[in-house]
Amino acid sequence: MREPKIGLALGSGGARGFAHAGVIKILEEEGIPVHMIAGSSMGALVGAFYGAGPDIERLYQLAKTFKRKYYLDFTIPKMGFISGKRIKEFIRMFTYGKNLEDTEIPVSIVATDIKTGEKVIFDNGPIAEAVRASISIPGIFVPEKIGDRLLVDGGVADRVPVSVAKSMGADIVIGVDVSHFKQEAEIASIYDVIMQSLDIMQRELAENRKVASDVMIRPDAGKYNSKSFTNILEIITIGEEEAKKHVKEIKKCIETWKESAINEP
Repeated sequence: MREPKIGLALGSGGARGFAHAGVIKILEEEGIPVHMIAGSSMGALVGAFYGAGPDIERLYQLAKTFKRKYYLDFTIPKMGFISGKRIKEFIRMFTYGKNLEDTEIPVSIVATDIKTGEKVIFDNGPIAEAVRASISIPGIFVPEKIGDRLLVDGGVADRVPVSVAKSMGADIVIGVDVSHFKQEAEIASIYDVIMQSLDIMQRELAENRKVASDVMIRPDAGKYNSKSFTNILEIITIGEEEAKKHVKEIKKCIETWKESAINEP
């Protein structure tokens, strides 16, 4: 009997996205396979690191050592404050310079065409370029130009890319949403203004995607600022703890799928 193909849809959320690593670790420990990953923004970054070489200990080391200095290369703010060249090199180095078609686990990266408003899905070509486009928070990062497209954060078009995981062939999709809208949030910088605005715009869409996924995991890292790269270990732990709460649900979903597959004519 064929086992179901399980897809992960990893959402945006800045530093809170390191909770994705905690979720992946628990899935591994529980013997729940990940056959494909779709990622937006920070979900694209974590998903690409893992897909390029599925080693959870390496992913944890990368997460724990990640610092803001890896992407803070300021430029004259014409279309963004951060040029993004430094983070692109960091991504290229730690994904072994691979193309998306060469990853050990298939990975699709979501970005947004700022000129047309279209969702753009990358499943081939250099990982570093696609992820750099997907993490391009509008107004913070200079958009990434690929071909004739000017690309910004994937979370603008699709915060938790459940439909992308399904289009990759997933029978069961586990969504992970780490980008919670927080009322009365502390707004102290242009970054806070932009991230809070994105969260507000995406709030209703995310509710719809909760229904679209088979299981939605929502690590509550809301107490941490989305640029809080000094609390990575705590954020990872929150991902682990929340994933543990959904293990029975995921395994039940797998069993239900198998039973329905047996009963199909």
